[in-house]
Amino acid sequence: MRRLGQIDDYGGGQGPQPDVLVVTTNDVPGYRVQQVLGEVFGLTVRSRHIGSQIGAGLKSMIGGELKGLTKTLVQTRNQAMERLVEQARARGANGVLMFRFDVTEAADVGTEVCAYGTAVVLARE
Repeated sequence: MRRLGQIDDYGGGQGPQPDVLVVTTNDVPGYRVQQVLGEVFGLTVRSRHIGSQIGAGLKSMIGGELKGLTKTLVQTRNQAMERLVEQARARGANGVLMFRFDVTEAADVGTEVCAYGTAVVLARE
């Protein structure tokens, strides 16, 4: 049986009743787009600490998941998504459509994660 903590460590996303609904689709069934507010994004750059780099190097020799790096990436993505939601909320949006992540290496010292999408005002049909 999995502990909830393990799910939280390796997952992400919104809770059941978000005030800003974030979806990867162009529309939301049961809603219409009342206003398009434009692109919003949340950006963060996370450096790797020396312990995880050494652990990853050792693990890469024998194979398997790099759990420390996985947890770090999940935390980084969640932080980027939180920043996206804060920006959308500040603009008066209650939804973000076409949500995506972009992940790149940042000068060999860390990982840059950008969460982006289109901020909208949704109205129930």
